[in-house]
Amino acid sequence: MPFIDIQRVQPNDVTRLLELSRRTFFDAFAHLNSPADMDAFAERAFTLPSFETQLSNPDSHFYYAMVAGLPAGYIKLNYKLAQTEIKDADALEVERIYVLTAYQGQQIGKQLIDFAVKTAICVKHSYLWLGVWEHNAGAIRFYESKGFSIFGKHKFMLGSDEQTDLLMKKEL
Repeated sequence: MPFIDIQRVQPNDVTRLLELSRRTFFDAFAHLNSPADMDAFAERAFTLPSFETQLSNPDSHFYYAMVAGLPAGYIKLNYKLAQTEIKDADALEVERIYVLTAYQGQQIGKQLIDFAVKTAICVKHSYLWLGVWEHNAGAIRFYESKGFSIFGKHKFMLGSDEQTDLLMKKEL
């Protein structure tokens, strides 16, 4: 397991975050979805104005997982009204967690989830929650191994394809 340095992403690093986000999303899902749906989603989701807005939201925090000075992945945590679904002041949402393909299997995702748990405990939240695509069996198993359980679902549009995300929660 490599040592990772978890660093808060600063607004002046928006371009690198945008590129990392796009790359990790395509690495994770392009082989499972149509190119048209992936491109349509990317045109809306992976824009500089969108990421500038997200980084300027005081209730959304992005963190890099740095390995040897380079970002190997990232996590996005949402507090309060920045949460995408529940908007519970007593909860912390893990909206995104992605690791570059070259670093997968090295427990970087585990370290990022552990960081999210510690963060939620430090701010005295009672649970963490996240959404995960119902067909991402590996991620679902990973979250279950970290103490998350399914408590609901919601719809997610990837281009023109309506998909289902499972909502998972970890009580603290």
